Amino acid sequence: MIRIHLDDRTVAHTRIAVSPLWEIQAGFWLLHRNPDELPWPYTDWARQARRVLAGLPESAPLRVYLDAGANMPDFLSPIPPTAAPTLAEETAALRDTPAELVAEQLARHWPDGVPDWLRPYATDPRAALDRVADDLLGWWEAALAPWWPAMRAALDEEVLHRARALAADGPDALLADLHEQARWERPVLTVVKPWEQEVRAADQRLLLIPLIFSGGGLACSTDHPNVVAVSYPARGAALLAAGPAGQPDPVTDRLALLLGRGRATVLRALGRPATTAGLAAALGLAPSTVSEHLSALLAAGVVHRRRVGRRVLYGLEPTGAALLGLLSGEPVDRTA
Repeated sequence: MIRIHLDDRTVAHTRIAVSPLWEIQAGFWLLHRNPDELPWPYTDWARQARRVLAGLPESAPLRVYLDAGANMPDFLSPIPPTAAPTLAEETAALRDTPAELVAEQLARHWPDGVPDWLRPYATDPRAALDRVADDLLGWWEAALAPWWPAMRAALDEEVLHRARALAADGPDALLADLHEQARWERPVLTVVKPWEQEVRAADQRLLLIPLIFSGGGLACSTDHPNVVAVSYPARGAALLAAGPAGQPDPVTDRLALLLGRGRATVLRALGRPATTAGLAAALGLAPSTVSEHLSALLAAGVVHRRRVGRRVLYGLEPTGAALLGLLSGEPVDRTA
């Protein structure tokens, strides 16, 4: 059991956040725990994820998340910097992790010496963090970005549901109804785990992180000096069984074969006008990546750019709508 002792100020500062990086870590934990085939509703996603993994070299920095299993040091899953960060923002925070923090966590959790899979973080943490951050962005594009719009919609619903409960009934009611593997008896939040751990949080912040890829379990991050984070299963994981919403098979996706997967994804997302930031949030991509794709699509004449007040909106040109219809077989609503 993990027993987290929370003082009144920490309970009063309960917040909720979405985290693409924590979703990635949870997805790797599911793959690690289920080496053969994942159960419903993760089966189809896992097959796609393993195809992507098969193309990675054994030395890929990303494999640290698979090698770690349940022994993940907290610096590899930093606290989300905002309530709804993009993966680009989270990987930026990962890159900025102080070398002293990395060394402190490694020394505390592996006093007899770090395992081989963590050795790069002991010898050159800055370079190791940069490499794994780059790998995370590539993994996201290949294995998670097609699923993210539907996942994000489900997570937004979960956050709204929990936020209403928090506002209406307070943090005690929220924590009491968090999950069957969590028990709240003020001032202790007990999380069911096969080991014993006592954590005391005084004048900190309790951060709840709903996850689609939780696999029905909870996880805790207690090394941060100001935040105790607890992830829990979000409702809506069944959406994964429906496949990537609106995303064709990458092998037969003619639009992606012509434009590239990233530009095809952005073009499909422009059924209604959107800003660069709005597209980045909806697709889980870095704003700079979306901006690059939009510039190419703009130069090709398949999208247009219009200023509305202080916002710059991008939308489909008739040629873009025709291209979608011809190569995707998708009806496009251009009345908005």
